[in-house]
Amino acid sequence: MPRSYTLLLALLAFSLAARAQSGGRFGFEYQPVAKVVHGTDTLRNAWAGGLNTPQFSTIDLNNDGQLDLFAFDHESSRAHTFLSVAAPGTPAGRRWQYAPQYETLFPADLEGWALLRDYDCDNRPDLFTYAGNGGIRIFRNVLAAGQPSFQLTANEIRFSGNFAGTANLVVGGYNLPAIQDVNGDGKLDIMTYDFAGSSFIEQYLNTSPGTCGNALTFTIATDNWGGIQACGGCSEYQFNGQPCFTARRPNHTGGHSLLLVDLDGDGDQDLLDGRDNCPELTRLLNQGTTAAPVVAQAGISSQFPSAATPVRVPVFPAGYSFDANFDGRPDLVVAPNMVSNLADQVSLKNSVQLFENGPGGPPTFTYRPAGFLQSEMIDVSEGAAPTFGDLNGDGLPDMLIGNHADRVNNVYRASLSYYRNAGTRTRPVFQLVSSDYLGLAALGMQGLKPVLVDLNRDGALDLAYASFYQGVNLIYFVLNTAAAGQPAALNIANRVSFKPQGPATTGVLPYTKGDMPCFTDVDGDGYVDLLIGTNEVREPGMALRYFRNRGRGALDSAFVLVDNDFGRIREATGARPFNLSATVADFDGDGLADLVTADATGLLRLFSNYRAQSTIFSERTDVVYNPANGQFELARLGKGTYAHYGLAAADLNGDGAPELLVGTQAGGIISYGTRNRVLTATRAEAARALALSIYPNPATATATVETAMPTRLTVLDLTGRVVQNGTASLRRHSLNLAGLAAGVYLVRVVGTDGATAVQRLAVQ
Repeated sequence: MPRSYTLLLALLAFSLAARAQSGGRFGFEYQPVAKVVHGTDTLRNAWAGGLNTPQFSTIDLNNDGQLDLFAFDHESSRAHTFLSVAAPGTPAGRRWQYAPQYETLFPADLEGWALLRDYDCDNRPDLFTYAGNGGIRIFRNVLAAGQPSFQLTANEIRFSGNFAGTANLVVGGYNLPAIQDVNGDGKLDIMTYDFAGSSFIEQYLNTSPGTCGNALTFTIATDNWGGIQACGGCSEYQFNGQPCFTARRPNHTGGHSLLLVDLDGDGDQDLLDGRDNCPELTRLLNQGTTAAPVVAQAGISSQFPSAATPVRVPVFPAGYSFDANFDGRPDLVVAPNMVSNLADQVSLKNSVQLFENGPGGPPTFTYRPAGFLQSEMIDVSEGAAPTFGDLNGDGLPDMLIGNHADRVNNVYRASLSYYRNAGTRTRPVFQLVSSDYLGLAALGMQGLKPVLVDLNRDGALDLAYASFYQGVNLIYFVLNTAAAGQPAALNIANRVSFKPQGPATTGVLPYTKGDMPCFTDVDGDGYVDLLIGTNEVREPGMALRYFRNRGRGALDSAFVLVDNDFGRIREATGARPFNLSATVADFDGDGLADLVTADATGLLRLFSNYRAQSTIFSERTDVVYNPANGQFELARLGKGTYAHYGLAAADLNGDGAPELLVGTQAGGIISYGTRNRVLTATRAEAARALALSIYPNPATATATVETAMPTRLTVLDLTGRVVQNGTASLRRHSLNLAGLAAGVYLVRVVGTDGATAVQRLAVQ
């Protein structure tokens, strides 16, 4: 018996024994499932999920004395956490490592903006964030069991000034304030553009008694910092009602992001100003004093930090000052800060920029083309949707990733990225081969959601995909003309769209932007059916719709509506979930297919053995295991109108268990392994009565399946896809394994009384 399969079967047996002893719950756990290589670079945080609009702050997450990293994504309201870990052999001896177990330390309802700043002088940064009324909420960082915990201190900040009483300090969710010590008294002050017009810079000084400022009382020092007013264009300002001046074309702007840095070493704080719809970070030098700031036209530059390499991000830059490269000096990291990319339609690949600070004196920033963190991840700009299958005929699962879109050569369009699996069955290595597989970018689509699936039951994987073009979303398929086990032969010119069945309002396929197809055999008849996650409102129905494959006639007309509200899936409030994506596999190891969904709430929902469930499916949402506290928790994928996810399931590392892969709105992928799988057949007594036997196992070309009584047989892969289906009830079945990729399959037999047994078959 080959050593790899001996080891696999031993691991399965050990896992079963461990499960029986521990009684642990089933769930998912973050695992970097494979190496990912771009050119000659191995991505160090490949499966971290990508970045679009991160807001960076530092914090010691694991209480080891090292500053770690918190990044809050403005667009999807998702928290990212990275540890500073030792990395021998690197220039600084340290690196950033994605550590999602700390993300749930932060409040779940963050939105708009979130910055960590220490206001109570205990050397633990506290959390300042957007409040729903446009103000500022504050959470105090209290150490608990060696980890940060955030306790709400204030729902709003109030300030006093040259008027009677106090008022709410209003920033809004679009302006990003500077929360720093402006006047050198050790207390955190606040600077922001005015909420009403985003024209004047307001400065609020912390006037709390004592030396720390933890009473959080503020007084407005000026509502016109530097005597300067922002006009309507990028890098466009005016002084005291004088005409506006600009180095760039006029362009109406909205929000601002502010960062205070002493750029010229004169002891006062200068300002870096980022603006919506603009790519540059404008420098505003304070040529006065801390108490009486003065900005002159000569101190304003849109070419910061240098004319040769100025800051240029796709839109609305925001600057963050911290030691990004572990050399002890604060660097400058710049990232987009817009709410969404719906109107701007810019590229969000390689959009997080790094400017390293030089040694000594005032800061000198040097641009680093590799950027910060983003280049260490799978990142296809936005709206990643993965799928897996053997494309080159070597028996290993390869990876395709569709995206919502990316701007390339000034064209905003979707494409497929192809990663060939250059590793082994147990040690996958995904090597980027093409960012435009099959040339789909030329079609000018958006919202590309691919699925590799055998549609015509010839043993070869075909390509199906949903895409949006000129106001309509359609689902297409391209049949693979190669034989099973051979490199895929897919010609995009031969694509065909699935046809709606019946007149309008009676069963038409959804055609809304972002529709997410999932092909799986729902009714167990050996034909893949179609589940569609959709926001469709023109056709009756809700978030998940089931179209059955009739198994006859033309393939493009094979799918007919069975249930337009499959599973009756709802949010906790009873509302319809939006942006729903689904995938199906035997995740928990009981031999029966499970359904997993994600939607705009950022939750993963697990519906175990969904085929056996009633009209209203029963769900679990606490399905992500957190090794930091030993608990199963809700997924924290991000939330909001712009949060879209693409789900896929595949056994990538040959351990007999499918991984769950989640494509994010930020253009990356998060990989989850399974924890506490059952690894046994269901209905144990009935299964034992069937006396299911498979030999040889592992097998190569053929295998024999025997049972104590006549049974019908089905062979499935670990995603629940039927690869063989018997038509007769027999006590002995002969399996022809030619054309099946090497791996682990499930052999399911069903007796005439409904008794079921499942056993694994390893195919070499």
